[in-house]
This record gives sequence, structure tokens and C-alpha cells, in this order.
Amino acid sequence: MREIDNYYLNKEEPNKSCLLALRSMILATDTNVTETQKWGMPCFCFRKKMFCYLWTDKKTEEPYILFVEGKYLDHPNLESGERSRMKIFRVNPNEDLPVETIEALLNSALDLYRNGTIVIKG
Repeated sequence: MREIDNYYLNKEEPNKSCLLALRSMILATDTNVTETQKWGMPCFCFRKKMFCYLWTDKKTEEPYILFVEGKYLDHPNLESGERSRMKIFRVNPNEDLPVETIEALLNSALDLYRNGTIVIKG
């Protein structure tokens, strides 16, 4: 078993199921998306360039998707907080996932890399 798998398996329900569902959605978005681990968090890369993370809020313990280049994304449910570059999308693990919204955000984030807004070296 990989260390990244332990991240998910060590979570309590309903966060475990929610994070695993989000992981599946992210990986299914594009064949060039891969998963790794950075700073103890599941990190998802597009052609080896980081584009999002999965994490849980320290206070509420609710999962969220952190978009690395969130400053380029415009959606009413994205929060920047104190961050200048990144934005997060909170997910309530006790409700059905807003699948269409999440898929649209993931594709918008990936389009930044696909269309050259964010340059991928190599």
C-alpha cells in the first residue's frame, strides 16, 4: 500500500468517502492527471505541474479542494482567504457532492494548463 492511500484510509467517515470520491473525480478529469503527495496532502498534477490538492479544514474538519492557480478562477463558492494565488472549494461531506460544479471547476483549472495560461515546462 502506498503512503498516499493511508491518507484516505486513516480518515473518519464521512470524510473518508467524500475524499475518495473527490480523488476519483479529479483523476477521471484528464488522462494526464496524476496523484502524488506533498506536505502530507494528496496533490494532483497535470503533466507533472501541480494543479490541486485535497485537504480538510483544521477548524471544521470539512474537506476542500485547493486550486493552485485559483486566482484565475471565478466562481462564487471559491474562497481565497489570505491567499493571493490559491483558492479553495469547500465540500460538505454530509451532503451529495455538487458533481457538476466540481467537474466544471476542475476543467476550468486544467484549461489554464491546456491553453497555456499556465506554462508547463518540458
